[in-house]
Amino acid sequence: MDLVTSLRERVDGEIRFDAGSRAAYSTDASNFRQMPIGVVIPRTPEAAVEAVAVAREFDAPVLSRGGGTSLAGQCTNTAIVIDWSKYCTRLESVDVNARTCVVQSGIVLDELSRQLADTGLRYGPEPATHMNCTIGGMIGNNSCGATAQRTGKVVDNIARLEVLLYDGTRFWCGETTDDDYARIERRGDLRASVYRRLRHLRDTYADRIRERYPDIPRRMSGYNLDSLLPEHDFDVAGLLTGSESTLVTILRAELELVTVLNERTLVVLGFPDIYRAADAVPAILPHDPIALEGMDARLIRDEQIKHLNDKARGELPKGHAYLMVQFGASTKDEVEQQAQRLLDGIGESEHDPAHEDELWQVREAGLGATAHIPNHPDTFEGWEDSAVAPDRLGDYLRRLQGLYQEFGYADNTGPSLYGHFGQGCVHTRIPFDLYTTNGVAAYRQFMQRAADLVAEFGGSFSGEHGDGQSRGELLPRMFGADLVDAFGKLKAIFDPGDKMNPGKVVHPSPLDDHLRLGSSWAPAVDQRLHFHYPHDGGSFAEAANRCVGVGKCRQHTNSKGAVMCPSYQVTKDEEHSTRGRARLLFEMLDGHGDSPIQDGWRSGAVKDALDLCLSCKGCKADCPADVDMATYKAEFLAHHYQGRPWRRPRSDLSMGWLPTIAHAVSRLRLSRIVNAATHTPLLSTLAIALAGVEKRQIPLFARESLQHWFHRRGSRPGHRGTAVLWPDTFTGFFHPHIGKAAVEVLEDAGWQVTMPARPLCCGLTWISTGQLTTAKRILTRTVRALARHVRAGGLVVGLEPSCTAVFRSDALDLFPGDHDVRRLHEQTVTLAELLTEHTDGYQPPPVAVDQALAQVHCHQHAIMGWDADRTLLRQAGVHIEQLESGCCGLADNFGFERGHLDVSKACAERVLLPRLRAAAPSTTVLADGFSCRTQIHELDSGGHKGVHLAELLAQALRARTRD
Repeated sequence: MDLVTSLRERVDGEIRFDAGSRAAYSTDASNFRQMPIGVVIPRTPEAAVEAVAVAREFDAPVLSRGGGTSLAGQCTNTAIVIDWSKYCTRLESVDVNARTCVVQSGIVLDELSRQLADTGLRYGPEPATHMNCTIGGMIGNNSCGATAQRTGKVVDNIARLEVLLYDGTRFWCGETTDDDYARIERRGDLRASVYRRLRHLRDTYADRIRERYPDIPRRMSGYNLDSLLPEHDFDVAGLLTGSESTLVTILRAELELVTVLNERTLVVLGFPDIYRAADAVPAILPHDPIALEGMDARLIRDEQIKHLNDKARGELPKGHAYLMVQFGASTKDEVEQQAQRLLDGIGESEHDPAHEDELWQVREAGLGATAHIPNHPDTFEGWEDSAVAPDRLGDYLRRLQGLYQEFGYADNTGPSLYGHFGQGCVHTRIPFDLYTTNGVAAYRQFMQRAADLVAEFGGSFSGEHGDGQSRGELLPRMFGADLVDAFGKLKAIFDPGDKMNPGKVVHPSPLDDHLRLGSSWAPAVDQRLHFHYPHDGGSFAEAANRCVGVGKCRQHTNSKGAVMCPSYQVTKDEEHSTRGRARLLFEMLDGHGDSPIQDGWRSGAVKDALDLCLSCKGCKADCPADVDMATYKAEFLAHHYQGRPWRRPRSDLSMGWLPTIAHAVSRLRLSRIVNAATHTPLLSTLAIALAGVEKRQIPLFARESLQHWFHRRGSRPGHRGTAVLWPDTFTGFFHPHIGKAAVEVLEDAGWQVTMPARPLCCGLTWISTGQLTTAKRILTRTVRALARHVRAGGLVVGLEPSCTAVFRSDALDLFPGDHDVRRLHEQTVTLAELLTEHTDGYQPPPVAVDQALAQVHCHQHAIMGWDADRTLLRQAGVHIEQLESGCCGLADNFGFERGHLDVSKACAERVLLPRLRAAAPSTTVLADGFSCRTQIHELDSGGHKGVHLAELLAQALRARTRD
C-alpha cells in the first residue's frame, strides 16, 4: 500500500496530492518555493496524529501550516503539509477565573477574539494578519504584533501545549517544577527520556545561553533555550514556541488571556526623520503605552501611490516620520489622562482620538503598501524584521540606511522603515534583485553584512517573523558556534531523523537556495494577451507573481466592507483564495521547469481553481498587492478554450451571449412567449437543460425595452447639459423601470438625458466568461458610438454597477492606448456621482424610510466605491446600514453556472440572508446590482425586494409632488 492510499484509508480528513493542491501550497509569504509531497487537511487533532503516524511509516517529512503567511520560508517544504486552518478550529474550553482557554491549532485569532467577546478577555499578541493568522501559526513563529508592547510575545502568553513528536510520543507540557520533573522521570517512558535530555542540555549550555542570548524585548531568532533555565521554570512549552514546526506538531494550546481594555486613545507624533523618531522612543516608554509604532514618510508615500487609507493619511501631523503611541484603560478618563501625561512630558498640547481606527490602518497596511509599488522596483522580504534594544534603535537605523546606500538599495528615498519601535523591531522590504546571478549574490552579501550589523548592536536577526530559511544559516553570527551546536542537539532530542520541516533553523538550506524567483526563473511567455497589464510591464507572468502571500484574501469576516474572497469564505480551501489561485497561475508558467502543472493554458487544475472565482473584483480593491483575479480568470479562460470552443460549457453561450439573446427577444417581441416557456414547469426544466445553467428562477424579460420606451417618449431639455444614460442589458431588457426612474431623477436635477439610438453593450458577459475576442469587438463598437459625446466632454451615467465597472476599469485594461476608451473611463459616472459631484447645488428629495439596508454590489465596491452614494443618501435624510456581506453570491453569471448553486447560496447565507430575515418586512433594501436584486428576490424568505437608488429617489420625487 502506498503513502496516498494509506493516508486516505486511515486519516479522517482531505488528502490532496493533486497538482493544483501541491502548487497552491508551494510557497508562503517568503522568497522561497518548495513543492510539497502532498497536503493533508485533518478534521480533528487526532486525525493529524494519524497522519503523522502514516508519514512515519513511509519515512516522509512533515510540515504543519496555519495561515501560510510566514515571511522566512518556514511554511514551504518538500514534505507532507498538514493544513490546520479548515477544520481544527475549535475553542474547546474557557476558564474565565483562571483567564485561560484551550484551542485547536487552526483557530484564527480574530475568530477566537469574537468567541471570547462575552468574557471580557482576549488573547494578547495580535499580529497585523490577525484576521487570518492561526493560533498554531502564531505559536510556531512566536508572533507578537503591536500589542506585544503590553502583553509580550506568544511565548509569554502560553500556559501549556499538547505536542506530538514524529516518533508518536504525545504529551502536554508547560512550566515544570522539580516535583513535576520527578513525577515525569519516574514514568520512564519516552517523554521522561526527552525531559531528561533537555535538562542535561540546559545544564551544559546554561552559562552560554545567559551570555549570548540578547537581552532585548524582541528576540525571535534561534530556539528558546532560555525557557529551560531555572529562572523560567524549565518551561518546555516556552522552549517549543517559535520552533517553526521543526521539533514537534502542536495539537492544542492552553492560552493565557488578558483583560480587554475597553477604552483606547492614540497620540500621533511627527518628527523630521525616522531616526529622530526612533531616538524619542526611550523617553516615551516610561509612560507605559500599550503600543508604540513607528513609520516613515516613505511608507506614507507608498500608501498614497497605491491609494490606501486616503482619509487617514490626511489626519497625520506634520513631519517626515511618525510615532503612534496608543494607551488603553478601563475608563475614558484614565486613558485620556495617560495621553495627556505623555503630551505634557514631551511638550505637546493636543491629540485627536476621533480617527484612531483609520490611523491604525495606515500602520497595519505596511506589508501590502510596500509591495509592488507602481514605477518602483519590486521589494522583497529577507531583512524585514530585525530588532535591537529600543535605546539603540535610532543609531541602528542610521547604520542600516548606510548599508542600503552601499548596496544601491536606497534609490532616491530608500526602502520604507516602520515597525514596533517601542520594542526595537524594524520592518522593511528591500528592492533586492532576485532575478539575476549578480543580484542574488548581492542579496546574499547584504544579508551577511546586515547580520553582522545586528550582532554588533546585540540584537536579533528576527524580531517577529522567525528564522526559517531566510536567516537560518546566519545564526552562528548571532549566537556563536557552541549555541548553534546546542540547537542541533535540541533538534536531535525531538526529531533525530530530521523529518520535521527539514532545512529550517537547524542544518538550514542556504538563504539563496529554493528561491521562488532566482536567476534561473524563466516562465513561459505568451505575448498574445488580451489584457495589457500596464502595471506589470505587459507581462502575465509578472501579474501572476503579484501575490506576496499576506493572506488578506483568507479573511473569515467581511471587515469594514471588504469583499474578497467570497469563495474562500465558503469553502475555506486554499486554492479558492485569491492567493491560492495566484500560486497556481504562477506555477502554470513553469518558471523552474519542475512545476506539477505542465499543461499551461490548457491546465485543468488551474481551471478548477478558477471555477469558483466569482469574478467579484473584490481583490482588485481589497488585496494590498493589487492582485486582480477576475481579469486573470478571463484571460485564462480565453486561452484555455482558444481553438476548441466546443469544450466550453453551454452556460458560456447562454449567459455570455445574453445581451444578443435579450436584444433578439425584444426586437422580435417574444418576451411573453419566452417568459411563459421559462416559467412553466416542464418547459422551464427543458430551457434550463438546454442553457446548461443551474436550476433556479430565470429572470423575466420586460415587455418593452428601456431604449424602445425612451425613444418613443423622447428626450427633454435640461439646463445643466446632456448626459448619456447607459442602457445596459440588465436594466434595458429586464428592469427598465429602473432606467425610467433614473430619467425622472436626472431630468428633475436639470439634465437632458439621451440614450444610444441602437442596442449596444459593454461586453461584460463576454468578459466574465473569457470570450475576450468577442468582448473586444463589441466594446470597440460601443466606444465608437459614444466617441462624439465623450470627446465633447459629456458624461455617461451607469446604473448597473458591473457594466459601469467595465467602462471604468476593464475597457482601459483591454485598450490602454485608445484615447476614446480613456475618455470613457474618465467620464463614466454612477448616478450618485453625477448628482453629488457634477450637479452643483443639487438637493435630493427627502426620502422617508423607517429602516434601510444597503447591499453594495461587489463591482461598485471594487471600482467606483460607495462614498458618493452614502453622501447622497445622507443628504436625502436616509440613515442606512451598509451590510458587511461582501458579494451576494450571484455575481452576474456565476450563480447561474452549473455546479455553482451551493456556493452561491452559501455566500448569501453568510451575512445577507440572515440580516434580511432579521429585518422588518417594511425595511428598504437598497441593491443597485441586478444580480443582488435577483439573489434577494429568489432566496429571501421574508419577501424583501431590492430597490435601486434611482427608484428610491424617484419615489421621493413623486411623494414631494403629491405633497
